[in-house]
Amino acid sequence: MKSVTLKDVAKAAGVSYATVSRALSGSHQIGSDTRERIIKLCDEMGYTTNYVARSMVTKRTGLIGLVVPSIDNQFMSELAYYAEMSARGHGYNIMLCNSGPDLKQEKTVVKLLLSRQVDGILIVPQSPKTYENIRAYTDQVPTVFLSENLRDQPQSYVAVDNSRGTYIGTKYLYELGHRDILYFGRRHTTTHQFRAEGYIRACRELGLTPRFFNSEFTRSSITGGYQLAKELFAKPIDYSAIFASTDSNALGVLKAADDARINIPGQLSLIGFDNISSTALPRIELTTMEQPKRDMAVQAVDMLRDKIENGTQGYVHQILMPTLIKRSTCRDLHAS
Repeated sequence: MKSVTLKDVAKAAGVSYATVSRALSGSHQIGSDTRERIIKLCDEMGYTTNYVARSMVTKRTGLIGLVVPSIDNQFMSELAYYAEMSARGHGYNIMLCNSGPDLKQEKTVVKLLLSRQVDGILIVPQSPKTYENIRAYTDQVPTVFLSENLRDQPQSYVAVDNSRGTYIGTKYLYELGHRDILYFGRRHTTTHQFRAEGYIRACRELGLTPRFFNSEFTRSSITGGYQLAKELFAKPIDYSAIFASTDSNALGVLKAADDARINIPGQLSLIGFDNISSTALPRIELTTMEQPKRDMAVQAVDMLRDKIENGTQGYVHQILMPTLIKRSTCRDLHAS
């Protein structure tokens, strides 16, 4: 099948190749009636811009690679959505890749994006080892890391203050009268390390004993949270509140609690972290720490555009503040 070219459109419209080109570029060198007629004809004939040919002239593809560990994770999908909307608003298209389940796959998709000549890459890292694992490739293209705090690594990133989030959430539970607070689902990533640190700091300041129920899963999910919570609830409950490391884990806790006929918040209070959209649904209404997903995505895209369009060197570490979203899964013990 033969693709429709500018020459085909020019012939059908009875105008020159240059006139069609000017119409599509929005040039004011032709009249509005002619421009509208040509654009309508392009649509009728099924003409599409040859971005490969254009990139050979402009040295840009208009593509941004977006790498996430797993798009079926609701937090990741919402973050990807906002990143795409922001990029599209500035004339870029997103090429989305899943990096799961391991560092080898993460490196593979980054190499793929470079081979497709993307103008830049946004990446939610797989683990603390990601930076060194793909450094040889990200040194070749403008790159901004997203969601994961890389501490002092000389690479640009946008993340939330995870430690501050768990600190605020723990203090909120304390203010409601809770003195036995279990931290649920900690994993071996930088994000989880920061969240655990905030929880520990709050416990120490408040005179509480930190308690953990850790996860060995490679990523957070409702299924994983459910399996962990079933194991947890098989033992005596000697705590009044659970701080789940993610909303996905918290939703798993809710399901397991329902199976075990444990009333939340009547018998057990629960708080999550992320504020994914499903946490606000009726009969869930999870209290959680919100990550400003839209702001994170917009700032990461803007940071990357600055590197692409202005050739800005160096790196920026942007840390955004989380917000406590109070709903109905935390009980005020003082009101008992």
